[in-house]
Formats: sequence, C-alpha cells, structure tokens
Amino acid sequence: MIDWLNIHGIKIGITVILGVISYALIVLVAPGLLHHAIKGRMKDKMDCEVRKRSKTLSRVLVNTFGIVIGLVVLFTILAEIGVNIGPALASLGIAGLAIGFGAQSLVKDIINGLFILLENQYGIGDVIKVAGVTGLVEEINLRQTILRDFSGVVHHIPNGEVTIASNLTKEFSRVNMNITVAYGEDLDRVIEVINGVCNILVEDIDWKEKILRAPQAIRVESLGDSGIDIKVIGDTIPRAQWDVMSELRKRIKKAFDEQGIEIPWPHLKVFFGNQQNNTPS
Repeated sequence: MIDWLNIHGIKIGITVILGVISYALIVLVAPGLLHHAIKGRMKDKMDCEVRKRSKTLSRVLVNTFGIVIGLVVLFTILAEIGVNIGPALASLGIAGLAIGFGAQSLVKDIINGLFILLENQYGIGDVIKVAGVTGLVEEINLRQTILRDFSGVVHHIPNGEVTIASNLTKEFSRVNMNITVAYGEDLDRVIEVINGVCNILVEDIDWKEKILRAPQAIRVESLGDSGIDIKVIGDTIPRAQWDVMSELRKRIKKAFDEQGIEIPWPHLKVFFGNQQNNTPS
C-alpha cells in the first residue's frame, strides 16, 4: 500500500494540483487577456461595449476550460488507480453519438449558442427581447441564456429557442417617446418649449454624460382622439434611455404647467336630440 501511494499517490496528487493551478491561472489570466484583445479589435466601440463583450466571452471560456480540465484530471486519476480508460473513452464516444441522435434540441442549443457568441448578438449586461421575454442578460453559455425581467423574475431560455434576438442596448440606446398636447395649443410654441427642456437637460452635469444625442421634438406623430402626439427622439448610453425619458417627462410637465400648455385627458361629448312634445292636444 505504501509503495502504491509512493508511486501512484504522488502522481495523482501532482495531477490534482496541476489541474487546480491550471484552472486558477485561466480564471486569473483569461479575462485580462481577452479584454486586451477585444479592446484592440473594438477600438471604435464604447468602453461599456468592450467590457460586456469581454465579460461574456471570459465566462464562457473559463467554464468550458474548467470542464475540460476536470475531465482530463478525472481520466488521469482513473488510469493511475488501474481503470482501463480505453473502453471508457470508447463508451464516451458512443454515448456522445447517442446524445447527438437522442438530444437534438441540446445540439441545437449549443450550435445556436456558438453563433450568438461569435456574432456578438448580445452579452451579459444587455437588455434584450428573446422568445417573447424582455429582460437583462445575467448569464449566457453555450446551452442557455438567463434573463431577469423588469419584475425580477429569472427566465432560463434555451439558445435553440432564440430565433429573433432584439437588443435594446447594443452600443447605444434610444429615447423614443410621445408627448401629447391639447388640440387648442400652438404646436410651434409647444415644440419650442419641449426642445428648450431637452437642451437644458443635455447641459445638466448629472445627465450630460448619459446623453449621446440631444432629444428633440422631430414631428407631429399623430392626431389622437383627445390630443396631438409629438414625437421626441434622442440617443443615450446603453440602458440609460428609461431614466432620461422619465426625467424628460417630469421636466416637460413642469414646463407645460409654467407655460399654461394643456396636457389633455380622454373625454367624451354626449349630445341628446330634442325631445318631441307628445302631450295630446
């Protein structure tokens, strides 16, 4: 027993230590190297986009290499304790074929996951809409995408279900909102007030870093049942559009109150016909 430990035990211990060291090196080194390489290839992109891309790929790379290192260590230990790994490897290959035929959805998930990562359709930190669910990407791997929606619910979506991916925060986000005013208002004056509020917001030290292109009233969007809709468009850094739109609505409401501009509410006018006098003569 002592002789066996002296020969095989030392090899097993060295194998385990090398496996742990290899995994630790990947965890420590891979994210930095990937970030540097991606930053070199995405020079014209914003820093937040580079960080999202490197974070997504580094997690997938670390997890994949962790599985590979674990399998190598496992088979090395089995060989040292006298298990013939040849049949085991052959069985693993047969099992792989069986999985390939019997679990085609899993293969589809992995292949689709590869394309999602290679094409950089979305990454960790993006707000996306896939498979009818809108939420923040908390995790992505070769098999599934994990989203947390605006209600805090976590959704696990197999990558094979991702046929159309809508990214709301790739490179930049857009302010896209309608402001409704009453029919009796002077539209030129209303647009002037809205654009004035937008220009003041852009100069605000708390907001200017979030805005890439100043929001502006660009057109009359529609003539509604109760009022006239004016379209306001602008660009922000990723994921800032909701905060900017909320602040704009608050400031525009205050400006309208000061300028006496009416924001309409739904109402109906009911007309009654003249009642005929049915009193007998």
